[in-house]
Amino acid sequence: MSMPTLEQLNAMDRVRFTATLAALFEHSPWVVEQAFSAGPFASLAALHEACLAAMRAAPAAAQLALINAHPDLAGKAARIGELTADSAREQSGAGLDRLSAAEFARFHALNHAYREKFGFPFIICVRHHDRASIMDAFERRIGAARDTEIANALSEISEIARFRLLDLSSPWQEIER
Repeated sequence: MSMPTLEQLNAMDRVRFTATLAALFEHSPWVVEQAFSAGPFASLAALHEACLAAMRAAPAAAQLALINAHPDLAGKAARIGELTADSAREQSGAGLDRLSAAEFARFHALNHAYREKFGFPFIICVRHHDRASIMDAFERRIGAARDTEIANALSEISEIARFRLLDLSSPWQEIER
């Protein structure tokens, strides 16, 4: 199903707008609900930017809840089929559903170490990566400071949301980077 046109989105009330775009931010419809107030939107890029502004303006606790709403990469939720459709498609696209036993063990160890250090899951826009580059980023970023990783996670979430918005949209418009 494709997304309504921008004109149709701009004509929606807050409830319908939020329901239509809720999946852009993993289990966090509050982001698009907050962005609604910035409409009407001149473009998908403007809509995306309004969402990012809402995310950035949120209190630290809400930002951490948004980060924590994301699943571990190749984690338990993936193994037992409890990922959102978007997360499952994204992880599958990066080959995370086809890990060797050794790769799975390494992802498991890194997920655990990362969560222990930072208190939230490792977030990366997997569409920019393959298994090897995800692993490299994981190993590099685990040495960062917590504030740096919060900023990294929010930046990655913004890119994930951009791709999800593009997935929903018709060919009538693109989002500039």
